[in-house]
Amino acid sequence: MRRDSSGCLTGAVAAFSRIFLILIWIARPLAWNATFSTILVPCLGFLLLPFTTLMYFLLYTPGAGLAGLDWLWLGLAVVLDIASYGATGTANRDRIPQGYPGALPPEPPPLGKPPAAAAM
Repeated sequence: MRRDSSGCLTGAVAAFSRIFLILIWIARPLAWNATFSTILVPCLGFLLLPFTTLMYFLLYTPGAGLAGLDWLWLGLAVVLDIASYGATGTANRDRIPQGYPGALPPEPPPLGKPPAAAAM
């Protein structure tokens, strides 16, 4: 059975980016308000694409927005966020036993004689 640590790594990056988002939101409220005009976008970013939201905040220049290689970094952040969703699903795949019994309806008891009581 092979253990893959990429799920742990991408999960740690997602957790780190969410914590860092909250810390930046508290520490730099003026810069946060200059980057995001409403509270809806950062809240959705926190829930769905935390690393992308963090990268956008770090790369955004008031008045100019994003330019040049900023779009490359933002694209890499999107890929990292999507990878964290994919790795979360595949990291626990080996914990489900083969022939998962919960997926099948229970078999009815066989017709005929009732099972004999255990001899004492």
